[in-house]
Amino acid sequence: MKWEGNRESDNVEDRRSDGGGQGFGGGGLFGGRSIGIGTIVVALVGGWIFGINPLTILGLLSGGGSPAQVQQQAPAQRPPADDRAAKFVSTVLADTEDVWTDLFAKSGSTYQKPRLVLFRGGTPTACGQGQAAMGPFYCPGDQKVYIDLGFYETLQNKLGAPGDFAQAYVIAHEVGHHVQNLLGISARMDRMRGRVSTADYNILSVKLELQADCFAGVWANHAQSTRQILEQGDVEEAMNAAAKIGDDALQRSGGGVVVPESFTHGTSAQRQRWFDTGLKNGSVKACDTFSARNL
Repeated sequence: MKWEGNRESDNVEDRRSDGGGQGFGGGGLFGGRSIGIGTIVVALVGGWIFGINPLTILGLLSGGGSPAQVQQQAPAQRPPADDRAAKFVSTVLADTEDVWTDLFAKSGSTYQKPRLVLFRGGTPTACGQGQAAMGPFYCPGDQKVYIDLGFYETLQNKLGAPGDFAQAYVIAHEVGHHVQNLLGISARMDRMRGRVSTADYNILSVKLELQADCFAGVWANHAQSTRQILEQGDVEEAMNAAAKIGDDALQRSGGGVVVPESFTHGTSAQRQRWFDTGLKNGSVKACDTFSARNL
């Protein structure tokens, strides 16, 4: 992926020196299920890989009541200028800003840029206490994407999805959740909670996740057409990452039985298909997973 020398976003907040915890220990991965506007859009299904019951994670987040209060933060700290990993995510975030700002403007709207928070171990959010074990996540309450960069080691070494474009796909997917929030899709999804059965809500969750995958593809399409960021093998890296984090692949890798009724993210084939749809079409309208007859 051609990213060095490109613009870096100013919307990156470095909390890694805050001493929030033990670092990334596994238990989740990007592209999580929306569990309400008041709680974190967090990767639950990935917990099966590491033997963590996603319902346990959900319980830790919700705490059986209202979300935890966000502690007062010191002024946002920028990452060190010589931190290559931070420079990479800052550059990818900037690229998503450029693409979505342009797409929103063409539709007559204004894109509100999210902030990306780098943390280590754990950190307070407007959605409750975030933990690295959840994997990357988006909190609609404060419009921030959170990531412990140790996740990238898990992505490469435990999930078998190496490559810088696979890492960019992670960020673009979470930004896709931010776009859903701005478009009101997340709120409509949240209103369905408690009004439909668990099985039906899981289906809606799959559609939400696949749309975020498609939005990641839309970003890649426009970034390539305007800045030619892709190198040979990059698309394959993203498609491989999508395959590795499909619900069916995760359940198999965890030694369990594949239970389609429990899917909340989509199968490997579905995640690949919708990322590819966004990549080839570059159209937000093409990402209407909620109206699609076949996912």
